[in-house]
Amino acid sequence: MYTLLTLMLMTMTLSIIMMFTCSMISKTSKKDREKMSPFECGFDPKSSARLPFSIQFFLIAVLFLIFDIEIAIMLPIMLTMKWTMNSTWMMTVIMFIMTLILGLYHEWNNGVLEWAK
Repeated sequence: MYTLLTLMLMTMTLSIIMMFTCSMISKTSKKDREKMSPFECGFDPKSSARLPFSIQFFLIAVLFLIFDIEIAIMLPIMLTMKWTMNSTWMMTVIMFIMTLILGLYHEWNNGVLEWAK
């Protein structure tokens, strides 16, 4: 018990010392407007450094993640079929799939899946 406590204390102390040392070493000189501005070969930039982000792409990516996680959840459901009652198992699977289908319908109904307008 004391060994574990000592090890944790040493780890925390070493981490704090390293963070303090890094913060002291990485101190930059004066932050003025010229040094903080974007730089293109010594000339002023011709366009903004920030590019517009497509919210449509973001929504499609989130939808992909939802259905990707669905597959990760569906695999253990198939394995538990052996150990549960068929009626309970079927009801759980049907409710899970219906929730996903309703979510997909909602996304489709709101026009998220239409890429070009």
